Amino acid sequence: MVNMAHVPIVGFIAYGSNTGKTTLLTKVLPLLKNKNLRVGMIKHVHHQFDIDTPGKDSYRFRQAGADQVLVASSQRWVLMVETGDSDDPYLDQVLPNLHQSELDLILVEGFKHETFPKIEVHRPSLGYPLLFPQDDAIIAVASDAPLATQTNLPILDINNPIQVTDFICQQFNLQYSK
Repeated sequence: MVNMAHVPIVGFIAYGSNTGKTTLLTKVLPLLKNKNLRVGMIKHVHHQFDIDTPGKDSYRFRQAGADQVLVASSQRWVLMVETGDSDDPYLDQVLPNLHQSELDLILVEGFKHETFPKIEVHRPSLGYPLLFPQDDAIIAVASDAPLATQTNLPILDINNPIQVTDFICQQFNLQYSK
């Protein structure tokens, strides 16, 4: 159970890759912003990644042994923290790094094995099994076709980000100005 979220949090999960989670999120995010909601985003990846460029000062500092590097400009700042070869983080480990007091909602891509409200993104044509029958934290399914399994969960149209956005706002009673 995720305990460190102090604002509503909803995840977008799928059994496999290339289901459209990121595409759907990049369509939902501007719709939430248009409702004047302040949105944080957390993405889990299953592979090594680097947002730093070899040769840049911040990269050189990390390569030289800095455990944390904060890069700041007038437009943004980013904190890179080296975790070594530790296991995948839990959501509660990364949530405190967000300034939740400045957010109305946190969207999460991934962390499907954790217990927090999630929308399953499913494309039957890909042949992946559904997750909701084994996960009580799934609150809806976004799909591009009818499901092979019966459910009482809301079925959202993966190609209708307005519907998905409205569902999130209603589900979490998010007040916004039009």
